[in-house]
This record gives sequence, C-alpha cells and structure tokens, in this order.
Amino acid sequence: MSNNTFKKIALYTLGTFSGIAVSLSMQSFAETRSQQPLPVDSLRTMAEVYSQVKANYYQDKTDDEILEGALKGMVSNLDPHSEYMNLKDYADMQESTKGEFGGLGMEVGSEDGFVKVVSPIEDTPAERAGIQSGDYIIKIDDASTRGMSVNDAVKRMRGEPGTKITLTLTRKDAPQPIVVTLTRAVIKVRSVRHDIIEPGYGYLRISQFQERTVPAMTEALQAMHQTNGGPLKGLIIDLRDDPGGLLNGAVGVSAAFLQNGQLVVSTKGRDGKENMNLKAQPADYQIGNSKDPLAGLPAEFKTIPITVLINSGSASASEIVAGALQDHKRAVIVGTQSFGKGSVQSVMPLSNGGALKITTQLYYTPSGRSIQAQGIVPDVEVADKTRRYESREADLSGHLSNPNGGNEVRGRALNNHSAENKAASEPAAKDEADNNPATRYKPNPAKDDQLRRALELVKAPQQWRAALGQAATRPAKPIEH
Repeated sequence: MSNNTFKKIALYTLGTFSGIAVSLSMQSFAETRSQQPLPVDSLRTMAEVYSQVKANYYQDKTDDEILEGALKGMVSNLDPHSEYMNLKDYADMQESTKGEFGGLGMEVGSEDGFVKVVSPIEDTPAERAGIQSGDYIIKIDDASTRGMSVNDAVKRMRGEPGTKITLTLTRKDAPQPIVVTLTRAVIKVRSVRHDIIEPGYGYLRISQFQERTVPAMTEALQAMHQTNGGPLKGLIIDLRDDPGGLLNGAVGVSAAFLQNGQLVVSTKGRDGKENMNLKAQPADYQIGNSKDPLAGLPAEFKTIPITVLINSGSASASEIVAGALQDHKRAVIVGTQSFGKGSVQSVMPLSNGGALKITTQLYYTPSGRSIQAQGIVPDVEVADKTRRYESREADLSGHLSNPNGGNEVRGRALNNHSAENKAASEPAAKDEADNNPATRYKPNPAKDDQLRRALELVKAPQQWRAALGQAATRPAKPIEH
C-alpha cells in the first residue's frame, strides 16, 4: 500500500467503549505481505476441534456460533485493542462515529479476568453516577463479568434509552462492592468546550477526538478571541481523561498550534519501517473532501504560551497531541504521566459485513519516542488530589511492550487522604454546582491544582519558556506503589 493511500485512512486509536467506537474503512492489505505457506497441521487441528464441538457439545450450536467464537478468540488473543466484529458490532461502531450513541458513556478494558473502567466520559450516565477510572465492573445486572470479553460486556451495557441497568463495582480501598443503578441514554458527546478563565487567558477542553473535533476547536478558539476582544495572551488545553479517538483529529488539533509542515506523528509497522509521517498540513488531517477546518484560525494561537493538562486517563490521540507539542517545545505539559497507549488500530471491512480491528502500527512522537506502555511524562508534575487510583496501558493483559525498551509504567492506588472516598451510589454527596449543566464543567483554578499551575505558567512567560520540553528526553520511570 502506498504511503499516500495510507494517509487518507482515519485510523482507530482507542480501546473499547460502552457504546463508543469510531473508524473509517480500510481495505485489507494482506496481499502486500510476503506469501507464506498455510499452517496445514494447525488448520487440521482447528477442523478437528470444530468437529468434536459440533458432534459432542451438550448444546446444539450452529456453525456460525462456533466459527464466530473461534474468530473472536483468535483476534482478541493478539492484544487488548484488537477484535473481530460481526455485522451488528461493526454497525454499532459506525453508528457512534458522529459522537452520538446509546449506552452509559465510558471506555472499558479488561484486566485480571474482569472488565475495568478506563475512563468515564463527561456528562454521561456513567460520569454522573460517580463511576471512576480504575473501577472494576464485577457484575452487570445479575451476570458476573469473570471471563467475560470486553465486547460482550459492552453489548450488555448497551440498550434502549430509558432502560435501567445495575452495575456492581469494586474500587481500590473501598471496603465493600459498590452497587449503582444507571439509566441508559442516547449519549451525545460534546468533545470540545471552552471558556475565558480570566481576561487574556483561554481554556480549551477536548474530551474525545471525533470527526467534528477539529472544526469545533476552531470555532471555540475563534469565540474566545472574540469574547476577549482581541488576541489571547495564553491558552490551556485540557486533555485529562481524554481516551483518544480519530488520528486525523489529533493531527488537526496539533496543527492548530504548530507551524505548517512540522511533523506531528509517525508510525511504524511490523517491519520497523515508517509507514506514515503525518504533518501539520491539511492533507494529513482533513477527512474526505471537506474544506480546511483550521481556516480562519486567529493567528495568535501559533505563538502564544500554551500549557497542556494530562493525567493517567489521557490516552492515544491525546498523547499524540501532548507528545507533538512537547517535542516541538510549543507547550509545557502539566499534570501526571499519561496512559501509555502507543498503538494504532486499523478497521478492515470483511466480505460478511463485519470487520476486523487490529493493531497494525505503533506511533512515535516527532523526536522518535514511543510512549507504548510508558506514557508522556509531564514537564511540570502536579498531582491530582481528588484521584484515588491510576490505571494505565501496562496494566492490561496482553499489552504490547515498548519497542524502544525502558520501564513500563503501571497504575497504582494513590494515597490522597484529602480525597473523599464516597460510594458511586451516593449522587447526593456531590457538590450542588455539579448538578448544574451551566457550571458543571466551568474551569475553576481555585479548586483545581493542576489547572492553577498551568495558568500560572502561561502568565509567566519566562517560567513557561524554562519549562518547555523538560521531560521530552526524560526516560519513563516505573511509579512506586
């Protein structure tokens, strides 16, 4: 496959969501690989197992059921982010590409045989119920999730809007399981929010990378410029708990703040050779024949001080943005070490109407770093005192190792004694302002240590310049438990 052809593909860079998945199609390029003889002995064994199941299993299973199970097992055994999707699974993924879907609103993965919450999504039933990153879902209604695939768990959590579902959770340091009942809803994810924190200083929140994220970001930056009555002096980009999304979106967001033509991300496949070099140019982030979504962007965003907020829930596409801006010394990264998902998944439609989502490449920051199982190290580390647990890629069973070597960085329980460890089933315990849509996501430096430090840096250009790129060459270190 040519490099130019590959660049036109929107690659899927996330894990599995409760009602979230997104990708554009891609034709199989297996024919470009060297031809290898069929593993006849293994295929004979597979046919033998199929025959025994068909003949002797105590329930009568159809051919489709048996073979689909074999396909799912073959692919899921590759790594935590690869999966075989039947016709319905693939339709569900395509349905949610617009950022609207039915479900609970959280990204989930698998660990220790149970379903684990990677990150709840803003303003969804899961987030409003108090479900947290790192929670284990041990029961869905009355069904145990022990040994349940992530895809099967997602299917169970999907359902008609307005119907109820009960989840049983375990949480680090919680003395007993937490039972929470949620009402399914049509989730309309608003991926971009913005605000003027104080005159001259803007706040841009990106919660997920979707098809509309780049144009929505442009509109937000234009609105802040207008509200401010002229150029801003500094900008904070909040990518905390952003699980990723479309690769095109990550390139487009990065391009808004980099000079034209600067490298954003490169990828390498199984042969270790570069497959893509995506740069800050329209051809590398536009989807289809749409106009340049960055057209009309106010000029100051190419030069003003920028800080980027990340944490252990910042994954994949959000790590691409943080890594690109860090390597080019365009932004100071503030917060805690990111999730560490450095792989790219391609979705390949199949002749039966289903699709195959498999890891085809690893991505690298402009300086050649792979963040796989390690993450982006912040230039200025600021702990999140409200967080009780951090979950990362290296915690996932079967995760890929970092091709550059180094230490893997796993999740951990945090000793934040100031954080209240309240059950997720106690929504009344939340601050009253949290239930007001107008104030729920309004940035407040007085209550957010990471945001306050990010604001201090953009307001002090000398300190900001001194912190630029401080961690870009710093090796990831395993976090002490």
